[in-house]
Amino acid sequence: MSTLTELLSRAAAARAELVARLAAEDTNCYRLFHGSVEGAPGLTIDRYGEQILAQSFHRSLEDAELAEIRAYYRETLPELTLVYNDRSDGNSRIRNELPLAEQAVAQQDLTIRENGVAFHYQARHKGQDPWLFLDLRAARRRVLQLAEGKSVLNLFSYTCGVGVAAAKAGAGFVLNVDFAESSLSVGRANAKLNLLATRPRCLHSDVFAAVRQLSGIGQPDRVRGKRMPPFPKLEPKQFDLVFLDPPRYAKSPFGVVDLVNDYQALFKPALLATAPGGMLICCNNVAEVDGEAWLDSLKRSAAKAGREVRSAEWIVPDADFPSADGKHPLKIVLLGV
Repeated sequence: MSTLTELLSRAAAARAELVARLAAEDTNCYRLFHGSVEGAPGLTIDRYGEQILAQSFHRSLEDAELAEIRAYYRETLPELTLVYNDRSDGNSRIRNELPLAEQAVAQQDLTIRENGVAFHYQARHKGQDPWLFLDLRAARRRVLQLAEGKSVLNLFSYTCGVGVAAAKAGAGFVLNVDFAESSLSVGRANAKLNLLATRPRCLHSDVFAAVRQLSGIGQPDRVRGKRMPPFPKLEPKQFDLVFLDPPRYAKSPFGVVDLVNDYQALFKPALLATAPGGMLICCNNVAEVDGEAWLDSLKRSAAKAGREVRSAEWIVPDADFPSADGKHPLKIVLLGV
């Protein structure tokens, strides 16, 4: 069996060309080690600017394993500091306490860069996931290429990475929608880090309520006699580019997000909020969902809604997220509609 050091060294060699290309794109955040494919399932190691973030999901790292990881990166990337987040509990929340000095490092507010766009980053904050999901880099790069002069709707925006990238590219109007005000506050701070001609808007709302109104379907105040929670009232509006990146599963009074069994519940209103001749980028991060079958279901759903999918372009995650069989868990497709 290969040692951790050997696995990390092999991963670094496999990324040498990509890392050079990312540096040329003004990117300093990427995955250093993707354990599920590179020999240590449940372990991920990412570079975020001047820090390295090691995370374990299936089990805690043993002291000797963590020491080996630290020693390898002290040798190969001595200018970076390493933070370890043990997320092996069932709820994936960080469980390991850090010494005070390390805790201070983990809570530093750093600025990282991706494709020339600046973002805030903290290894530890009130939430659990990093503020920028690195496997979505290829999609944000595509948005940068497409968004100039366009109106952009970013659904399930989290910390507004896609929306800020769109604004950086010169989008005429950007609307980020998310139910978590804490995420949107990071998104607003991300926007302020960048020189933007148009400041993205952030809408604190359940995505179902927002996109149904924008699409023209409408969101009633009462459903089956039950009063809905308060929600922002919106006029119907179509966008040139819509980005749809839902979580695997979530439930609210307005609806259920289920990427395995009912992607269409979100896809239809997102499609109807896309202007004819526009673009809709859809993401599905469930590994067991077959990409081609999922795409076929989107085309059928579009036809039922009276819209045609004119083109479909797969956006493949960069090589720092390798796949053993070429079928990436994260599927991203750009639809011309």
